[in-house]
Amino acid sequence: MLRREHMSILKAVYECCTMLYCRKTSSIPRINPSIFARLGQNRAMGTGSEPPEMRELIEYLENLKNYEKLGMPRNAGTDSDDGFDLGRMRRLMDSLGNPQSKYKVVHIAGTKGKGSTAAFVANILREAGYSVGCYTSPHVRTIRERMSLGLAGDPISANELLPLFHGIKRILDKALESEYGYLSHFEVFTAIALTLFAEKSVDIAVVEAGLGGARDATNVICSSGLAASVITTIGEEHLAALGGSLESIAIAKCGIIKHGRPSIGSTSKQVVIGGPFLPHIEEIIRDKASSMCSPVISASDPGNRSAIKCIPIMNGKPRQSCHIVCHIEEDIPLTVDLPDVKLLMLGNHQLQNAVTATCTASCLNHQGWSISDAAIRAGLERTQLLGRSQFLTPDEAKAVGSPGSVILLDGAHTKESAKALVNTIRLLFLEARLVLVVAMASDKDHVGFAREFLSAGHQLEAVCLTEVDVAGDKHRTTPASVLKDCWFRASKEQDARFFKDLSVRSAGTKGNDGTILVAESSLTTCLRIGGEILEARRGDRTGKREIKGSPKE
Repeated sequence: MLRREHMSILKAVYECCTMLYCRKTSSIPRINPSIFARLGQNRAMGTGSEPPEMRELIEYLENLKNYEKLGMPRNAGTDSDDGFDLGRMRRLMDSLGNPQSKYKVVHIAGTKGKGSTAAFVANILREAGYSVGCYTSPHVRTIRERMSLGLAGDPISANELLPLFHGIKRILDKALESEYGYLSHFEVFTAIALTLFAEKSVDIAVVEAGLGGARDATNVICSSGLAASVITTIGEEHLAALGGSLESIAIAKCGIIKHGRPSIGSTSKQVVIGGPFLPHIEEIIRDKASSMCSPVISASDPGNRSAIKCIPIMNGKPRQSCHIVCHIEEDIPLTVDLPDVKLLMLGNHQLQNAVTATCTASCLNHQGWSISDAAIRAGLERTQLLGRSQFLTPDEAKAVGSPGSVILLDGAHTKESAKALVNTIRLLFLEARLVLVVAMASDKDHVGFAREFLSAGHQLEAVCLTEVDVAGDKHRTTPASVLKDCWFRASKEQDARFFKDLSVRSAGTKGNDGTILVAESSLTTCLRIGGEILEARRGDRTGKREIKGSPKE
């Protein structure tokens, strides 16, 4: 029987969680060069529920406007009259005593990769012996995941969070009144996080921007408090909220670059950038950095030569063995050579995030922080996140109704992240059969997402389209029927064959060799159907299922 705690983790992966089912047979695929004998992450699934004592804080936040539920207003993230009013966030922080000025901050923006890069950087700093606060968004199971403290990097406990909330609640109430109730859920929780880090006397905080950068609530960090600005990637997500073009998105994210401080992310000389970027987009970032007298370090510099060597199984978990080489001679010279780094975060995109984090650590070293190569290695190797290439254990696979299957959860929800996931699947499974279970928010490029899977050349047995709440609400949920139309449109472009009305029983009969498309509002039903399709079509081959789902707060 599917237990409630396992359903919550499936529903909770933000925007859309891809879950991959791989039916194991005698012909288990090889992973270059190791046998992929057993997949699974030894991670407790958790209930996803908050303890009763969190009710007051949760209800307080729920009474505020939550754009993660409602969707972002047009141009909200642009530095314009239509953008969010950063002034009210500055006034709130001023009323709290500007706690964000009491520690250094690594500020990370980007379309994709910023959460993973933040986790890498925070863990590197922890391994170097620093007291670190990390603030990211959104969350999977509990809002407390957005803040982490201590050497373990675990989510903040209710016992640590609630006393702070009660201590500043009167200030928050007064600020809400003076701002006529316009302070948002994200603004208030960001203020709580930044205040908590000061109360705990962290040495440094790693802060992920929510939307864009220029008008994001996290952009209250002054130049003197900024240790590094990091821009990971620039892509076409939140287009309407960020000005409608790739160029306007880049300009918005460049808003985190401050005068005389390095920024991390792309491909060349000064300010840390991840990339790789289109040339004219990188030029926008470099021009902004130059105007702010901020040197650039690029994770895509020609001197940075990093590669995945193989993917062995260690302690029951797949790890990709990588060689990370960073050698930059201009602006901020740095050299790092880390052979055989074993990442739990899988795929070439995660290798790029790891390189970006390595460049960030080197940038901090240049400023006087003490971060050894051993600390960089240990920080990279310990990092893992829910919903990022997360394999379920055999017991967890059994709990969701697919015993003997390999199940992969991944939060891909754009065409760029879909492409990265497709490449990761290709890296792990050369010939396995796929079943995808997909749920997506309404403001995503559903057709573009589908194209990436349909053009990948994988053997898709079925695509099961379903619905889950986004940020605990149905406002941004896409009906399964709408997703179905989008996949049909994409399939016509790719000349893919979908069988619209085949029953599960007939799915594996001889001659039905096309891809089955199923639209079903129940995630539980989609999980069952996916498993039955793989069982019916099993033969002597290996199969997989993937599922995309949305978050539950």
